[in-house]
Amino acid sequence: MIDSPAHCGSLAPTVLALFFANCQAKMMTYYPYNVMNLSRIFLLISVICGPSIGLAEKIKDDIQSWGNVTAITSLDRFDPALANVKLWLEGQGRFGDDISRFSQAILRTSLGYSLYDNLSIWLGYAWIPNEPTDSDSFDEHRLWQQLLWTESFSGGKFMSRSRLEQRFDERGDDTGWRFRQFLKYYRPFKTTPKLSWVVWNEIFVDLNQPDWKSDNGFDQNRAFIGLGFQMDEQVRTEFGYINQYIRRPFVDDAMNHIISFNLFLSY
Repeated sequence: MIDSPAHCGSLAPTVLALFFANCQAKMMTYYPYNVMNLSRIFLLISVICGPSIGLAEKIKDDIQSWGNVTAITSLDRFDPALANVKLWLEGQGRFGDDISRFSQAILRTSLGYSLYDNLSIWLGYAWIPNEPTDSDSFDEHRLWQQLLWTESFSGGKFMSRSRLEQRFDERGDDTGWRFRQFLKYYRPFKTTPKLSWVVWNEIFVDLNQPDWKSDNGFDQNRAFIGLGFQMDEQVRTEFGYINQYIRRPFVDDAMNHIISFNLFLSY
């Protein structure tokens, strides 16, 4: 197995994660176009290099189907003073083992605050019931914080999401810390502006080694390519393919080929 740099310890990923999020927030206020160019480069590198980090000789493949519904709304409908406060509601259903059985669900909620029109911070909770094929079922609970930045320009729209998770797994007593960096770009077709092509990449790094996990460092990478359709200002769908690579130290690594459908609501 080829070790990734993140595998060398938990201090370096922690420092890099905090440094990237802090610099990104500060720089985009003063140098938005420079940050934009840097983010494009980072997206390209992540898409090309991400899935190969820690690549093992033997990989277990599976075909899966994931469905997601995410709704984000402002609380100004209840009180105009809460115009910058937002509510995030999300539900996911995942089916694996060649799409023959339920494998995982995610229920996620959060409160966010808009610092600027294109920059917000979030604090949330998630409940994740799991039904793996090779072990007993178990539940996971997460607290999470994130910085969400979007930027629209003539060529499309770019999104950066930096998320830090505290994971509580009923198989152990320790708290697992994980950092996730998500970068997304979509560009409308000139002839059909409501239709767009979409690419995104998300890399996961475990910042410590809790008693229910056998390792820390690079955890997994997800890369997506597909189509998006903007039904109206409040409703958007995205459909496509996700390649998910999961590094597993003592068993075969996993490569999941995922049919993905997403519905995004914004009110």
